[in-house]
Amino acid sequence: MKKVKVGIIGTGNIGTDLLIKVQRSEILECGLFAGKNPDSVGIRRAEKMGVRTSFNSIKEIQDDPDCCAIVFDATSAQVHSFNAPILTKLGKFVVDLTPSSIGKMCVPVVNLKECLNSVNVNLITCGGQATIPIAYALIKAHPEIGYIEVVASIASKSAGSGTRANIDEYVLATKEAVRIFTGVDQAKAIIILNSAEPPVFMRNTVYAKIEKPNLEKITEQVLIMAQKIQKYVPGYKIVLGPVVENNRVTTMVEVAGRGDFLPKYSGNLDIITCAAVNVAEEFAKKKILRLKD
Repeated sequence: MKKVKVGIIGTGNIGTDLLIKVQRSEILECGLFAGKNPDSVGIRRAEKMGVRTSFNSIKEIQDDPDCCAIVFDATSAQVHSFNAPILTKLGKFVVDLTPSSIGKMCVPVVNLKECLNSVNVNLITCGGQATIPIAYALIKAHPEIGYIEVVASIASKSAGSGTRANIDEYVLATKEAVRIFTGVDQAKAIIILNSAEPPVFMRNTVYAKIEKPNLEKITEQVLIMAQKIQKYVPGYKIVLGPVVENNRVTTMVEVAGRGDFLPKYSGNLDIITCAAVNVAEEFAKKKILRLKD
């Protein structure tokens, strides 16, 4: 089967981790790995893998649109606001890994099918990918929830310059996504950079205020959701709960990375690259089926 070519814009940690995952895919292959930093470790890694590279970033795709059908944008929210209209004009299916909130918000385990009909899919944030499925499961058990709070704690060493430059966008994007996916207007999002040594795995906590919570029903929905996520994020697991105290339901999730390019404690990066590849593979399958028809 002929693989579908993707382009990756952004040659930092996330872009490089994506590159390795894409090259392992049975349906995707990297047609272009592009950025702006000539000293990028990612660029050197891509060259050793025999992948076409460029320092011209999105201009390389403009000059050669046939290099890819799918584009991963692993730059920043500000840069994606510039890239998005160009890629749409070029007819590319875009998977945005920045907290730009430009494309259709996507959490694969929740709304993948409808996202495949969009031209630009936004993966919100790493915390959003980890916590929104749990919040969604809670809502399925108790639609009347009035308040949800999500807290993501990540190793400081796994927060690169891109993450640090987008903290405000991260919090706002995560909060808004929780609100949209759950329908709960009172939502809050927090991120903590933990400087502990040795570095800790990503931990995500979801709190919900529920009058007379049905713990059995909640637990059933949460475990079903976790099993679905583990199909594309193997390091995702429930480490606490759900537990109830004074009508507050608490669930904690840990995410360990696969160790493709980054240490296993960088689960915050791994969950969003895993989600990105999952979206791209499903779009590629759909594209192949259309060509066969």
